[in-house]
Amino acid sequence: MKILVPVKRVVDYNVKIRVKPDGTGVELGNVKMSMNPFDEISVEEALRLREAGKAEEVVVVSIGPAKAEETLRTALAMGADRAVLVETDDAVEPLAVAKILKGVADAEKPGLIIVGKQAIDDDSNQTGQMLAALLGLAQATFASKIEIEASGPGGKATVTREVDGGLQTIDVKLPAVVTTDLRLNEPRYASLPNIMKAKKKPLDKKTPDDFGVSTEPRIKVLKTEEPSGRKAGIKVKSVAELVEKLKVEAGVL
Repeated sequence: MKILVPVKRVVDYNVKIRVKPDGTGVELGNVKMSMNPFDEISVEEALRLREAGKAEEVVVVSIGPAKAEETLRTALAMGADRAVLVETDDAVEPLAVAKILKGVADAEKPGLIIVGKQAIDDDSNQTGQMLAALLGLAQATFASKIEIEASGPGGKATVTREVDGGLQTIDVKLPAVVTTDLRLNEPRYASLPNIMKAKKKPLDKKTPDDFGVSTEPRIKVLKTEEPSGRKAGIKVKSVAELVEKLKVEAGVL
């Protein structure tokens, strides 16, 4: 079985986001970029399934500028077998991403597609669901555990997913789309020898035009601005004073 894993290049989660002075977007110049944490978890899960003998090949794909090659090479250093870069300088929205991934999936014929549940830059949580709909495949979202009972066409995966009421276990027929949650696993670190080897591996480069997909934005961002700073708290001397402030000043009682 082949596993397809989309990965996205985003601003590193440790970096404090800064808005451009003209409000046209987020400052990306001289900012550390890395793989989306949820996608890193997806890559790790795919590698674990391969190591368990449930898959033979792990293919990673990224959609973005030429610099996204660094993200793919990180996935290769972790242990992925092949990488596909769909190169575009446009800010690709989730629907366009799903359409491009459909084209990649149609060409690769994976038995399982593992997608990070959301991207930490735009916080979108819809690409996996859109991809499943476009491919007409079963889907399991917010997975905290994945077990492959039988791989290949007609196989089955048991997915434990996190819901508001606790945990839910569902069975999905393969091929399927699964989106990953944070508690699924702890991604491994790439070793230095593997990082050096990954730099020499060839990438399969494509463009959105190869899949007949337009990356023209459907949504126009008018302005980007930082949220207002949090106001300092105050101390009260008694419960009565607290209740009074909640009633009069906050208006919540």
